[in-house]
Amino acid sequence: MVKNKSATVHPADALNLGVYKALRILVHLTAAVQFAYGIYYDWNYVEFPEPMRHPFGGKFKYLTFLDAIIQTIYYVISLINDFVGTNEVAPKRTPTIRKVKDYLMSALAFPVALNVGVTFWTLYAIDRELVLPRVLDPVFPSWLNHVMHTNIVVFMVLELFTSFRAYPKRSKGLAGLSAFIVCYLIWIHVVKHYSGFWVYPVLEVLQLPQRIIFFAAIVAFTLCLYLFGEFMNNIVWEKELKLAQRKVK
Repeated sequence: MVKNKSATVHPADALNLGVYKALRILVHLTAAVQFAYGIYYDWNYVEFPEPMRHPFGGKFKYLTFLDAIIQTIYYVISLINDFVGTNEVAPKRTPTIRKVKDYLMSALAFPVALNVGVTFWTLYAIDRELVLPRVLDPVFPSWLNHVMHTNIVVFMVLELFTSFRAYPKRSKGLAGLSAFIVCYLIWIHVVKHYSGFWVYPVLEVLQLPQRIIFFAAIVAFTLCLYLFGEFMNNIVWEKELKLAQRKVK
């Protein structure tokens, strides 16, 4: 227990004090600026060659770009929450911005970031031409590649250990993530219909049965990442979650 003149502060609540608060703000600010700049640079300076440059859908047809937007929104909301919301374990009244932050992290930011990072680097290790053809090297710099595909995971790990969050009811979290995945899969088929090419080169080399298996595996993998995030959150914040349960009772 940490004591002061007026009250007894539980170690969990001490996370809102001193170095922990400064570290949270630093993580949120750095991540928000980094991903926002990555989006800006990608949108304004990265021009893909034909046929990848087809105007239909623009950069919004790429999950990497959509994920960068999700990460930017999440860290901006987290930064605002640091100043006008609360990071307490079990506040008497949870501000709306804190509820949005917790849900966005659980249902989208964490699983989508890990999906993009793990899937990209796995396929890259197998054959980089399947996800990032060498023809893109002159227009897609290495630092941007790491911002979009590496740092998203690094900052999610930092976030997991520096900011407490209450996961939503599992059915609600999985429902939000499932809706996002289904919408994106529909979207890339719409892009294929109007542009004549698949968003990702790997889909070009797969036959229909293989694509179905591939999509099913991606959906299953992403839903498992949600459960993994919930599992890790319960381990990292075990004491704080028990404290929150006692306060609720």
